[in-house]
Amino acid sequence: MAIIEEIKCSRCDRKYSGVRSRCPFCGARRIGRGKYSESSDNAKGKMLISVLIMGVFVVAAAVLLFSTEVPGEAAEAPSNGLSLGDEDGNVILDGLTPEPTPTPTPPPTPPPTPPPIPISSVVVTFAGSPIEEFTEPVGRDIGLQIRVEPPGAVSDYDITWESSNEDVFLVTPEFLTPDGQRGMGATVTIVGVGTEELTVTVGDVSTTVVVRGRR
Repeated sequence: MAIIEEIKCSRCDRKYSGVRSRCPFCGARRIGRGKYSESSDNAKGKMLISVLIMGVFVVAAAVLLFSTEVPGEAAEAPSNGLSLGDEDGNVILDGLTPEPTPTPTPPPTPPPTPPPIPISSVVVTFAGSPIEEFTEPVGRDIGLQIRVEPPGAVSDYDITWESSNEDVFLVTPEFLTPDGQRGMGATVTIVGVGTEELTVTVGDVSTTVVVRGRR
């Protein structure tokens, strides 16, 4: 049975749709439900059912349209302008990746200090000649020097001059080494009568000179 029944025109006996109020063929006005329309059909009820069915289809189509995810478009999380990091774990702030902090370069390791050169001998000299003893009157000053072998080893050691008895003579270091170290030379001053020893030590090596004071 059709949802909307056809009716027959009372003038020309032709059938037309029940939704029309006039006959499309002769123009006769429709009177009541029509000459041959079925009394049990309710045209208005059928029309209402048709509208409801169409509304259901429209709602269903809208639900499917808005609930279906578009392929290739991932759901985006809300963003407040701050991202914790990218795929490599780098922290991102306001869309910018900070430059990595450079690793400080350690200072170069200084070369090891070479061991001191061993002293082989120490000799006391006067006017360039080695001496082992000398005699001078009280009040006389004598300038002495030392010769160290090997020559370059003297800068690695302390040099000491020592009088065995300062009542006979005094010793005062005066001359400087090439690097400014005091002790390569000394002045011996005779202050009394007697025989004593002058000791010169360079590192672990020592030598002695006999000093005599006279009137």
